[in-house]
Amino acid sequence: MRRALFLLTIVLSLTAAASLDEQVRAAIDDAEKLRALGPRVMPVLAKIYETSDEVQRTTIAGDFYALAWKSAEAKRVLMRDIHSQNESLRVSVQYALGRVSDDPDVVTTLAAIMQHDDSAHFRDKAACALAYDQVHLSDRQKVALLRQVIPALRSPISQVRMIAIQILQIRTGQNKGFHPFGPAADREKAVKEWERWIDEYARNL
Repeated sequence: MRRALFLLTIVLSLTAAASLDEQVRAAIDDAEKLRALGPRVMPVLAKIYETSDEVQRTTIAGDFYALAWKSAEAKRVLMRDIHSQNESLRVSVQYALGRVSDDPDVVTTLAAIMQHDDSAHFRDKAACALAYDQVHLSDRQKVALLRQVIPALRSPISQVRMIAIQILQIRTGQNKGFHPFGPAADREKAVKEWERWIDEYARNL
């Protein structure tokens, strides 16, 4: 009797799992339907993502972005495409990562792209992700983000300086007199002001 009940439990579990997989597949690209199924969809979506082509991975990344639920599985599969040469996929991944994870390596990776990627387009989109999409960060993690952006104000690339100050303005409401196209001495004075400010802000947390 117990063996029969045990086998029935396994069968029911497998049936439920298959049913969820089918429901998730049917709801891809429909965030409201996915949301109705709850956070349990995230590992299922991640598994589907792994075996999908670039078009569907882009769509699923958009679903991850819209749902904004933390998921180690989602973060893991998205990070595999963070340097994809498929423009739509890569931008969708850059946007989605901060909405599924608060892991420090997400911010570090995006900050590196923002400062050093060969493509101005990908640098700009990484900056957007840092400015708007890191939705799960604690106050101390936000400070860590700002500490990675401030050095970009010294970049020899004017576009990097411009998007860096935009991130800082969006996240703090401040400018500190920094002008990305201003004289180098004036820029350095403003950067030092940013460095003093972030140190003081961190001490007061």
